Amino acid sequence: MLIQKTGISLFVAIWLCFPQFTLAAEADHHPEATAEPGIQISPELKKLLNQEMAAIEKGMMDLIPAISAGKWEEASVIGRNIKASFIMKQKLTRAQKEELHRVLPPAFIEMDQAFHNSAGMLAHAAENKNADVVNFYFFKLNEACVSCHAKFATDRFPGFAKKTKNNGHHH
Repeated sequence: MLIQKTGISLFVAIWLCFPQFTLAAEADHHPEATAEPGIQISPELKKLLNQEMAAIEKGMMDLIPAISAGKWEEASVIGRNIKASFIMKQKLTRAQKEELHRVLPPAFIEMDQAFHNSAGMLAHAAENKNADVVNFYFFKLNEACVSCHAKFATDRFPGFAKKTKNNGHHH
């Protein structure tokens, strides 16, 4: 039974993405720190990425109760908003677009595109009221967050940093 929609979130985001996410560590502590050697982004682009990650986090968190309650229209709207949120589609200046293409590695761009494609697939599945497929794409979205953070943002998310073995001994 569908529960009547009480409100729709128009801004969306990804579970485990935090508002302060960037490709580098926080600027206060490391103004030019990067997640991977050679990646440095301007403060303006860092701010846009932070805004996008905050929106994605909110959307992911809003998806949980929408999916659980069978609020398919709401889940679809959230999925479409996540799909449309990515930085490459924002209104960037020409110089910012050039900077993005110059500094972001192809793997980041590919992961970002796949993530937003999954959000579109989630929206489509929600329109069709297909709970199994919606859940699958929610998993794919979350998995994409984890993969991206582990590859590009271990300074920001140290839980994803690879641990060095202590001479084979466990603590």
